Amino acid sequence: ADERVTRVVAEINRLDAELDPQQYLVLLNQLHLSQAHLLAVLERIMEECIPTQRHSRDYLVKFPEELLVDNLGNHMLLAAECLLAGTFLEVEESDGAQLRPLARNLLCSLEVVRTVLREQSLSQPSNYSEPVRAALIQFDRLFAEFELSYVSSLVAVKSPEEIYRQQEIIVLFCETVERDPSVPGLGPNMIDGYEPLLMFTIPRLAVISGLLIYPEGPLSLERSPEQMPRVFSPFYNLPKKIR
Repeated sequence: ADERVTRVVAEINRLDAELDPQQYLVLLNQLHLSQAHLLAVLERIMEECIPTQRHSRDYLVKFPEELLVDNLGNHMLLAAECLLAGTFLEVEESDGAQLRPLARNLLCSLEVVRTVLREQSLSQPSNYSEPVRAALIQFDRLFAEFELSYVSSLVAVKSPEEIYRQQEIIVLFCETVERDPSVPGLGPNMIDGYEPLLMFTIPRLAVISGLLIYPEGPLSLERSPEQMPRVFSPFYNLPKKIR
């Protein structure tokens, strides 16, 4: 994976993008794919080498669900490279200036990791030395710091209060499933075997339950729209009609 990234980067450096823009785009795509493979390999190595020393990823619960995709890590690496090159594709220039030192530290750390792993593979391929562990720990920490900072500059991440309100909705839905008298013994593990119509019924029952049985709960109409869970706040007047 490391050799593939090195080879593609060398080809890009030798190419004149203005003379052959099509080939440049092809190589750029190859670079993204090879970097994604490299990150996947590093992820496996870190899980094997420093499983108990990984930096916490609890902040991911703050991200909008649409951002939690498999290639988020590769996107972060591309963003760091663009920031270091002075290109602000997605962020404001002021945010980019603040993110650039983090991007520089991350990419430098990645180069250190690649170097120590290459040296390790030549000397003791079956063992991870202390310098390798230290480099991996630092890279993992810097990657997490950059990921949180970069995404926070793009979108409004969820506040602790919003996360708590979301968890309240999850509890409400789970309790509705357990309480449903129409299907005796119905539990969360049995839902997959039922008709899709049930998946429309449960949210409706949960809304009614939240309005009538738990009037002080997450769907309390005594709260302002801003204090309600984000998924319900745009429809603030509709629960009033339902109640």
